[in-house]
Amino acid sequence: MTAVRHAALAVASCAALSLSPQAVLAKPWEEIRTQGEISVCANPNALPYASIRPEAPGFQLEIARRLAARLGVRLRVEWIVPRMRAAMVDCDLLMDTIAVPGVHPPSLKLSVPYYRGGVALAFAPGQEPARTYRALKPGTRVGVIMNSLASLIVSKTAAALVPFGFEDDMLEAVARGDIAAAAASAASVGYFNLKHPDAPLTLVHAEDEEPELRWPVAVGMRRADEDVVKAVNAALSALLDD
Repeated sequence: MTAVRHAALAVASCAALSLSPQAVLAKPWEEIRTQGEISVCANPNALPYASIRPEAPGFQLEIARRLAARLGVRLRVEWIVPRMRAAMVDCDLLMDTIAVPGVHPPSLKLSVPYYRGGVALAFAPGQEPARTYRALKPGTRVGVIMNSLASLIVSKTAAALVPFGFEDDMLEAVARGDIAAAAASAASVGYFNLKHPDAPLTLVHAEDEEPELRWPVAVGMRRADEDVVKAVNAALSALLDD
């Protein structure tokens, strides 16, 4: 089993834990439509993905809001940390769900993929970037999220691992020159550069050469019946066509 499947299985396990006793019964689309509301679970402090700040909700919440509008219902946001706490609030949707076949429990339905996720490399201004993970030079200090897939990939190179708990701290360390590079999502690097236009980091899509560090992303649907899946897929497909 590949490393990406191990990671996806961990996500799937969290999803399975997110199923409360009432999850044995599917929540029908007719119930959602009658109530006029669908709920999504989100992290309150995870920009650029999601945030409790009204002026900067994050792109995953923006997608969720447009999805709800397409469905003709209101969106209710349930703020949770970590993701497995979805059971406590019994939310309907989980955005940014890794869509790897065969690793999610049948209780978590997946939409059609709506974008590609992965772990790129970010380099400090003036630092010569490596174009692939394998091209990292000996001794290059590379920030990685602890116990992540990227840390496993970097550990197989000549670079020196520097563990971090959060991507924003890691990118700040690159900007300060504490480390030469960081393995982070392209979205996080792009958001960092938006906030630091005078000294942007160099983004390299090194994940293109590492199949285990790129994956399709879908909407996860908890307790969804087939009509919910069809409705969400139709709405999402319409948004992708716009």
